[in-house]
Formats: sequence, structure tokens, C-alpha cells
Amino acid sequence: MMGVMTSEETRTMTPPTASGSAPAGTPAPHGAPAARDDRERGGREGSGRERGGASPRAWTMRVLVLGIVLSALNLRPAITSLGALLEEVRDGLGMSGSVAGLLTSVPPLCFAVFGVMAPRLARRFGAGAVVCAGMVAIATGLLVRPYAGGTAGFLAASALALMGIAVSNVLMPVIVKHWFPDRVGSMTGLYSMALALGTALAAAVTVPLTDALGGSWQSGLVLWASLAVAAVLPWLPFVRGRVTPPGARDAAGQGGPDAAGTGPAPEVPRLRITRSRTAWALAVFFGLQATAAYITMGWMAQIFRDAGVPAGTAGLLLAVTMVMGVPLAFVIPRLATRLPHQGPIVIALGVCGLAGYAGLYLAPAAGAWAWALLLGVANCAFPLALTMVGMRARTGQGVAQLSAFAQSTGYLISIPGPLLVGVLYQHSGGWGLPIALMSALMVPQMAVGVLAGRNRTVEDEAAA
Repeated sequence: MMGVMTSEETRTMTPPTASGSAPAGTPAPHGAPAARDDRERGGREGSGRERGGASPRAWTMRVLVLGIVLSALNLRPAITSLGALLEEVRDGLGMSGSVAGLLTSVPPLCFAVFGVMAPRLARRFGAGAVVCAGMVAIATGLLVRPYAGGTAGFLAASALALMGIAVSNVLMPVIVKHWFPDRVGSMTGLYSMALALGTALAAAVTVPLTDALGGSWQSGLVLWASLAVAAVLPWLPFVRGRVTPPGARDAAGQGGPDAAGTGPAPEVPRLRITRSRTAWALAVFFGLQATAAYITMGWMAQIFRDAGVPAGTAGLLLAVTMVMGVPLAFVIPRLATRLPHQGPIVIALGVCGLAGYAGLYLAPAAGAWAWALLLGVANCAFPLALTMVGMRARTGQGVAQLSAFAQSTGYLISIPGPLLVGVLYQHSGGWGLPIALMSALMVPQMAVGVLAGRNRTVEDEAAA
């Protein structure tokens, strides 16, 4: 899939020419002829292509797609692997239910605090360098946290990994918008699909691997650091801005650094993003869907275990919920980019969520697989929100600001949800009140999602 999408991109993007007649990043018309081979191009591009081989630009795009996919695979295992072993971690560290609820609230807190820093870091160092550093932070945090000693050390190491996830969360839509301007839906679908795959994989195999490694929850958590180490490598060529997007040119007519793609860029006037109603609607939608997602990732396996489902099966049920995002995360963004209004998709996902919560309340064990499927569909509000971030702004700078605002504000909104679920669970002694809370939050999520799905741009609203 990566090769196909990369080849499509290299066919549809206009390469820089000596004349510089095409504006930076201008897409080639659909149906434009593919690049000729070396014998046809003769000496014009002899230095840019070896005989019989792919061009350096094509290899750059393939490495970038690989980096995006590997990074997306790392954006949730730190969370879902913990959810699968939450009971063992609680026992090992002596956590109460309320402290465990605090632990499940740490991801959105870190995403809110650190995500807002991502655009500024990208302007200074380049998005590629920031994502590379983010992967290093994830790997380090996952290596340290099982052996940090005590709840405080565990939380601190988790925060380091989540910091890396936060900046990568914000910058992925920016990189996609800039490097693949005519493939926003496809590329958003690709990395959303990889994100869902990583989420499901961690939920499904953490418990079996822990058992295979001797039953130590430390071993079950630390193994995910290796995936983050692998994700560092494709970003190394982008750290110093040595590569640029197709068609990117500086003032002198040469390829130069770019804030969204690789290296640092000059400051440009910032949008007054808080003036945009669409930005606020998208932020609240993002926050409510994140609340549902982190409650699901942190507590759903425990709901099934308390209903009498074995631990291994509960992990598989969580994996089913997460794996539903693999095909749907690729389909939904492509469908969303073809619709003038994304409200109908928002409503459909919300109805699935309400049905899943009703099932968890009425028959959590008897219909467990059906409820896991329905909640998996509902969780695909996340790739839809990412797609709308790319659609609600016209420019790379606008996408960067909207992504940072929507995600940081949204994750702030989502912080109380998992914590409140833990408190309600501990003090009520059951899951009735927590499930009622989850259901109640789905209604405003659908309402603001419809508002965020309107065909408008934040640049127009901010200017007005």
C-alpha cells in the first residue's frame, strides 16, 4: 500500500523546474503523463536518477510514508498495553481505584499540555525533527516506566512517553497536508489505520506475551519500546531539513526548509483561531471523542473482567474494539473528504456508541463481542476528527494552528472523564453510573460534531 500511494504522489506532484514557473507545491493536473525513464530524459536529470533505479525524490517519499506509518503504530500502545494489565499494575504498585482513574487521565493531560507546544517546536526545528524526538521520548519512557519504582516514577516515565505521542499527534495532520496536499484523505486514512492497528495489537497480545515471558507485568509493558526504536530511524533524514516537499522552493528558487515538512521556517502571522466557531466546535468534538476513547482503552477490559470474562478474553475484546479502526480508519477519511458536510458520519458513529453502552449495561458478558464491535465503530470518531482538521483549514499554517488548538483544548476537556469513571466505580461498587456517564456524553459529542462538519474554513472565520 505504501508503494502504491507513494507512486501516486510522485505522479501527481509537479517537481521543481529550473524556470521555477510553477508555484511551490502546485499539484500537477490529473492525467498528466508519468515521468519518463533515464533514456527518455537524457541528460536533463542525469544527476537526479540512476539508470534503472528510482529517483531520490521517490525514495524520499517512500521513507516518509514508512516514517508516518511506524510513528502512527506507536501512538497508542503505551496506553492500551497498560489498559490490558491495569489490574496487575494496580496490585504491583498498590494503587486504589481513584489513583488508577488518575493514571487513565494522564494521557489526555499530557496531550493537552505538550501538544500545544508542537507548532512552535516545528517552526523552530522542523516537524521531522520534532517527530523524531517524539519517537525517542516514547522509546525512553516505555523502557523506564516498568522499573521506575513506585507510582510516582511510573507516572513520570509514562508522561515522558506521552509527551512524544502528544507532539506527534499534532504534527501528523500538518505533515500530511504539506507533503500530500492532494492525498489528504488517503494519507490520513493510512496513518489512522496504522494507529488503530497499533492500538489493537497492544491490547490483543500484551497479556499473552506477558504470560509467555513469565507473568511479569514489567516485561509485558517494556517490550513495546522496541517498536518505538524502529520508528526513530525513518525520520533521521528529515531532522536537519535535508529534504523538502515536491515543488517546495525558497526565495532564491531552490528547495529550502519548510516548517510543515522538515526544517525551520520564518515566522508568519498567526490566525486568531479562537474567533472561529468551527475551531471551537472541532475542539469540543475532539475532546468528547477522546473522553470516550480513553475511558474505553482504560476501563473496558476491566468492565468485562468484572462481568466474569477471563482476563485474556477481555484483552481480546478490547483488541476487537481497537481493530475495528483499522479498516474504518481508512474508509471514513476518504468518505469524509467526498462529502460537503460530515454531520451524517458523526451521527452514525454516535448511534453505534449509544447502542454499545446500552449493551454493556444490560448484558456485558452475554453480548460482549457485539458491544466490542459497536464501540469500535464509535471510536472511529478519532480519524474523522483528524480528517476534519485537514479540511477546515486551507493552508499548512492554518492546519498547524487548528490541529494544536483542537487537540490541546480537546484533551483538556477529556481529562476529567476517565478519572470520574474511576471515582464512580470505586464509590458505587458497580458499572451502572460510569456507563450512564459515557452514554450521556455521547449526545453533545454528536451535536458539536455536526457543527464541526460544516463546509467552512477557520481562516475565513478568523478574518471575519
